[in-house]
Amino acid sequence: MKKSDIHFQVELDENSLPKAIRWDASDKEGEGLESTKSISLNVWDNLNHSTLRIDLWTEEMSVAEMKRFYIDILGGMAQTILNSTGDEFMSEEMKDLCDRLVRHVNEENSKK
Repeated sequence: MKKSDIHFQVELDENSLPKAIRWDASDKEGEGLESTKSISLNVWDNLNHSTLRIDLWTEEMSVAEMKRFYIDILGGMAQTILNSTGDEFMSEEMKDLCDRLVRHVNEENSKK
């Protein structure tokens, strides 16, 4: 059986806020740690039937990037739910939400 390792390294400042985030995976292209501004990790808790979440970002991540990051996450989840369950309704609802959020962000940016 093939195994893949994913590794996150988070450097914290004096207030325990992420200063730098780096990641590596045994299956990723390229060697060594890569920097990122944000990670969002979700894990299903079998015992409590709920989702455990870890969301981290550095101060270098702009608000615009954060919004784009979460819209991209939602879009990816829409495709995953379609692929894994075949639930077209749920997938389309999530995609529609992404479209509304993109319009919202674009309108917000045009006012600046």
